Amino acid sequence: MQRIISNPDTMIDDMLDGFVKANSHLVKRVTYESANTRGVVAAKYAPIPGKVGIVTGGGSGHKPAFIGYVGKNMCDAAAVGEIFSSPTALAFLEAFRAADGGAGVACLYGNYSGDNMNVKMAVRAAQREGIQVKTVVANDDVASAPRNQADKRRGVAGEILMWKCAGAKAAAGASLDEVIQTAQKALRHTHSIGIGLTPCTLPGSNHPNFTIQDKTMEVGIGHHGEPGIEVCPLEDAAGMAKRMVSAVLPDEPFRQEDQVVVLLSGLGATPLMELYILFHEIENLLSQKGLMIHRAYVGNYFTSLDMKGATLTIMNTDEELRTLIDMEADCAGFRQ
Repeated sequence: MQRIISNPDTMIDDMLDGFVKANSHLVKRVTYESANTRGVVAAKYAPIPGKVGIVTGGGSGHKPAFIGYVGKNMCDAAAVGEIFSSPTALAFLEAFRAADGGAGVACLYGNYSGDNMNVKMAVRAAQREGIQVKTVVANDDVASAPRNQADKRRGVAGEILMWKCAGAKAAAGASLDEVIQTAQKALRHTHSIGIGLTPCTLPGSNHPNFTIQDKTMEVGIGHHGEPGIEVCPLEDAAGMAKRMVSAVLPDEPFRQEDQVVVLLSGLGATPLMELYILFHEIENLLSQKGLMIHRAYVGNYFTSLDMKGATLTIMNTDEELRTLIDMEADCAGFRQ
């Protein structure tokens, strides 16, 4: 694989240095106590005294997630892991410290075993320091478990809408409990599914880390290549849209005239032109079902290195969630 890399052993640090230099008006890099651990990315003016801190984190390889959502009115800090690997407990702890303005910290992250373990250790360590941390675990991926086993579902691109709503709530001066309730509410009404068209290849490897045969697609694929619910012949955009919408809508269920937020994210190697073709078909289906799109986001919001494919996320809204979604935000990966 041909890549733009200086040194495979330092590529995460090199990426972080470039990211912070390019976005110095929004973020800063925080160095750990130990020279052997990776730093975190924090909002430039974090912590803000009296404001609930919003923290997330996850493995690298999903840019702009997770560091791309650090900035004004979204996340205050993000812990950084190796490629497709959880940040360490120390990384999360340092992120808590960087975000804590005295009103507590909401840690909002995806449902993966490594993240769960390391966040729990970091929360205990933060409590010993007098930092109050509460958590919400994203589980918006409808393909990874049935609705009655939602605690087993993965967190995917729906995390972005959770960060948007919770970050806006915190910016409005809400308490930690209110921010947590908002994150839970946003997540409860957020549903996602992905379709993979090609595998991805980890930097330093000469072969893909999983297989998708030519002229096939994997419905329900995870962001690390976790198996989906079905491998089927490659379909056109209309067929893909029908599969995705048919998987997502029964999960709530949605009703006519519901106002929804739609996020369609490429997986890293999908041309933006193709995403707009897919969104056109998705919008047609939602319109036929009487759903109204309050806001639509189409682009690369939560990727998987060089995988081709897309993730569809639909969030049902009420007046409160729409107000939070509409609030101004300024991050490298999300500007409104």
